[in-house]
Amino acid sequence: MRGETAYSLSKSARLVIARSDITTLAVDAIVNAANEQMLGGGGVDGAIHRAAGPELYDACKAVAEVRPGVRCPTGQARMTPGFRLPAKWVIHTVGPMYRNAIQSAPLLAATYRSSLRLANEAAVASVAFPAISCGAYGYPLDEAAEIALRVCWECAGALKEVRFALFGEDAHAAWARAAEKIIGGVS
Repeated sequence: MRGETAYSLSKSARLVIARSDITTLAVDAIVNAANEQMLGGGGVDGAIHRAAGPELYDACKAVAEVRPGVRCPTGQARMTPGFRLPAKWVIHTVGPMYRNAIQSAPLLAATYRSSLRLANEAAVASVAFPAISCGAYGYPLDEAAEIALRVCWECAGALKEVRFALFGEDAHAAWARAAEKIIGGVS
């Protein structure tokens, strides 16, 4: 893939940062930057729903609401099958709308933590993330990348591969800078 770089995340896990389409990845689970309703939307969410087919919508609709119109509150995650995707599972998580670092950082960290917890509970070996909250939700790329990679560094658990499927050179560059800062040299 174009612009792919690998790092050692732990003794048994590697981190891959790549410019790629998350809907095409043959990993065990992909993470969907969803909204609280989990019924599709724009950006990554819409692309995942289109690629997975209408079965994904039905599976999301079957997730119990925790309050009217909310199936997955900000910072939490839910899991469904991947249906027509190459990935077996979709982990849906809701990132925060960016307000400021003090308010938004704990919520963004929670999205990654919750997603990694579900991946580990399901015993998946590989998971791919998009740049959660960095599109319409306005999270600054450099801040988001550092939060994402710090949480992955701390919470990878038994995963063998954590991949970031990033759209565009700016996101890829931000994640590469954060990886160099947090993890160090390329493996």
